[in-house]
Amino acid sequence: MTSRSILTHQRTQAALLIAPALVIYLVFAIYPMLDVIALSFQRWNGLDANRTFVGVSNYADIFMRDPVFWGAFRNTIIWTVLSTIFPPLIGLLLALGLNQPILGRNGLRAIFYLPVIIAPIAVATMWRWMYDPFFGLFGQLLTSLGLDAWNQDWLGDRDIALYSAFVAYVWQSVGFSMVLFLAGLQGVSKTLIEAARIDGAGRWNVFRYVTLPALKPTITIVLVLAIISSLKAFDIIYGLTGGGPAQSTQMLALWAFTQSMQIFDFGRGSAISVVLLLITLSVVIPYLRWTQKNEETEE
Repeated sequence: MTSRSILTHQRTQAALLIAPALVIYLVFAIYPMLDVIALSFQRWNGLDANRTFVGVSNYADIFMRDPVFWGAFRNTIIWTVLSTIFPPLIGLLLALGLNQPILGRNGLRAIFYLPVIIAPIAVATMWRWMYDPFFGLFGQLLTSLGLDAWNQDWLGDRDIALYSAFVAYVWQSVGFSMVLFLAGLQGVSKTLIEAARIDGAGRWNVFRYVTLPALKPTITIVLVLAIISSLKAFDIIYGLTGGGPAQSTQMLALWAFTQSMQIFDFGRGSAISVVLLLITLSVVIPYLRWTQKNEETEE
């Protein structure tokens, strides 16, 4: 066989291998996304066979006549900013600690990762009980310590409800960042670390000039996944507060669900989903291009 025929054969094999996954991706990911975009320009209650084209009316409604949308937009931005700071940072600190040869290291890794595999709605149920101001764990602890004045209606106070829900989210998600950073730490050259120590570098300088640069690809992955996950935050908010009190914890993903599945206005719900998609792309794509440009500059 000639080199050309071998290459053609290899490409055919590759196409046959990737075809099933590609078909599934097109049917269950690309097509629904395109359908949602089309539906955002239509009016449909989810029951009628026909959809009515309304142009940009749905977008005009959510931007100018929806009293909840901008509050949900603000909460989503706050949640995203917090999510790109605290879970990755805590995960990095845990990974650095659990990468050391300490007793029970594997058990501690499993304990910190365990919340990740718990269903978010189960996490919400558990934390909702702990936040109960009368019978919850936190209230009883504060009472036993004589700090009754510190006890709050954690999920009922519109000023702190969003941040209380975020604490539960951090508890569940930090283990995922920890595992990714642990994997990244395995790729840090031990030779470079030893060389830096021989040259007299302390722990901070070793981390700053050796470990941190080696973790840049991992940091990129962690931050991108954190942004995507935070922008589509839904189930833990739904289970904890349902968007209340007084829409103070309402998020764009939850509001899109409410519009579609409870109010049966699938057009407006789809429009909110498209806005959420555009926000995600506007944040993730520039960040990825920026990190790629920096890597090319360093090379």
